[in-house]
Amino acid sequence: MSSTEKKNPKGRRIGLIIVNTGNGKGKTTAALGTAFRAVGVGFKVKMIQFIKGSWDYGELHSAEKLGFEIVPMGEGFTWETRDRERDIAVAWKTWESCRDAIEKDEHDLLIFDEINNAIAYGYLDIGVVIEALRKKPGAMHIILTGRDAHPDLIDLADLVTEMREIKHPFHRGIYAQRGIEY
Repeated sequence: MSSTEKKNPKGRRIGLIIVNTGNGKGKTTAALGTAFRAVGVGFKVKMIQFIKGSWDYGELHSAEKLGFEIVPMGEGFTWETRDRERDIAVAWKTWESCRDAIEKDEHDLLIFDEINNAIAYGYLDIGVVIEALRKKPGAMHIILTGRDAHPDLIDLADLVTEMREIKHPFHRGIYAQRGIEY
């Protein structure tokens, strides 16, 4: 059954594939807001992060207090990589954790933070990701965040939101700030 053919009989949960993309700020923030809501109704939630690593940032502390898991696996890769092969290896290791989380079916909501970037940079094969998403358990929700979502991922998704940058403090020399971006 394609995502456009999904039916939602009253009281039955249908797992969605949700994509938060675009150049504007708020993709991860929106996913965390959904996690906040999901935990509030008793969902088991897990976020796996492709770019953020083991450094200290706000959502780790909030998640711990709220009772959901964030697994930072990244090393901060960007389009300005210093070691492309290492970035690819880290992205694939992170993807293996995502795929395992889908297959284990222990969570109601999974968030794959910045996976769109890893695909756009050519670090992950979109076909492998799509194949795993097509096999997800029927009631499981999955959110995929990051810029430049692949067109095949957009086609597969049930909900796609594009955050559009209108104005950003970075353009005035104001860098990411604790409590706002991390």
